Amino acid sequence: MARLAGTQVFDPIGDEVGRVRDAVVLVRAKGAPRAVGLVVEVPGRRRVFLPLTRVTAIDAGQVISTGLLNMRRFEQRAMESLVLGELLDRTVRFNDGTGEGTVEDLSITRQRTGDWLVDQLFVRRRQPSKGLSLRRRGETLLVPSDAVTGLAGSTQEQGATKLLEAYEDLRPADLADVLHELGDTRRLEVASALDDERLADVLEELPEDDQVSIVSRLDSGRAADVLEAMQPDDAADLLHELPDEQAARLLELMEPEEAKDVRRLLSYDEDTAGGLMTTEPVILGPETSIATALAQIRRQDLPPALASMVFVARPPLETPTGRFLGVAHFQRLLREPPHASVGSVLDTDTEWLTPDAPVGRVTRLLAAYDLLALPVLDSGKRLLGAVSVDDVLDHILPDDWREHVDENLEEVPRG
Repeated sequence: MARLAGTQVFDPIGDEVGRVRDAVVLVRAKGAPRAVGLVVEVPGRRRVFLPLTRVTAIDAGQVISTGLLNMRRFEQRAMESLVLGELLDRTVRFNDGTGEGTVEDLSITRQRTGDWLVDQLFVRRRQPSKGLSLRRRGETLLVPSDAVTGLAGSTQEQGATKLLEAYEDLRPADLADVLHELGDTRRLEVASALDDERLADVLEELPEDDQVSIVSRLDSGRAADVLEAMQPDDAADLLHELPDEQAARLLELMEPEEAKDVRRLLSYDEDTAGGLMTTEPVILGPETSIATALAQIRRQDLPPALASMVFVARPPLETPTGRFLGVAHFQRLLREPPHASVGSVLDTDTEWLTPDAPVGRVTRLLAAYDLLALPVLDSGKRLLGAVSVDDVLDHILPDDWREHVDENLEEVPRG
């Protein structure tokens, strides 16, 4: 089942309809767990439920469906368990009394009746701890599903290694969707297993309630490290949602240089250009070569909106900079010789914002001039940061936009 993560789902004529993100099983008190369907991500990052009764084939690298897909957003029911999200890494006990193990994978088989049952588990046996000595990993076993107990739930802390291996290729926004669908406890377990950079990227894509829930339950030192790895504007937005005492404590634990930009952003009203801006756009001096500028905006961690232009200023080049000179647009850079300087291709007529400019003015300027980002300057024409269109959209869209279901979509009971 772990191999199904990311597998393409096709209709009978070969058109792709989505990708598998998880599978749903019913863990029963007696008998093998019953697999009832797949969670499929369709265009628009919507997760829907595909009953296994509508799956005609599961082959290497593809799932073939009947083509009938209920577009209602998937909502997990009380008796259902997600294979990747909840059952992988779960601790189970062997019925023969030989100890415990951790579920690393499971398989499903179609029965003559048409039902799909979880028939086998791939389990790594837990080795008893012996003092502080290093020990090898426990042996792996392929056992029938009725050879263990504990699939239905456990009070023990659950790891997330296998889940993250299954989802290692997901973009942060997609992994955020996975976490959002999990329960509070499991969400924290998975978040805690991510490294600081990956968790920071995922937090930036989560709804505010999920962000607060995770950060509030992390160790304070770890939470401060993750905030340092976030974009300063996203970190400031998150700290705005925390109790004042907790936010102040986390700021004190952050590295002074990292906390400086966040503190500055917190001083602005949330509904202004200052509250929306990032303090880390691409800023270069006028003598910098176009080749260097293109290399800077090619960085993988740079959001596409901020990669649309380079902001040019006199030293110092950290915000607040020296006098702002203008911007060099990405398309213009592509048309000029690599050895030329960015100062020779400046757009000096670009509109700019003051930090107290209301969000309405920001949106009007972005729309009027078809821009993806705008500079924010102080009274001395020094660059303080940049507001990008994605920051504005996050601000003006409803809080529940990730949950929004198109009312025109068919709502059919799960089959």
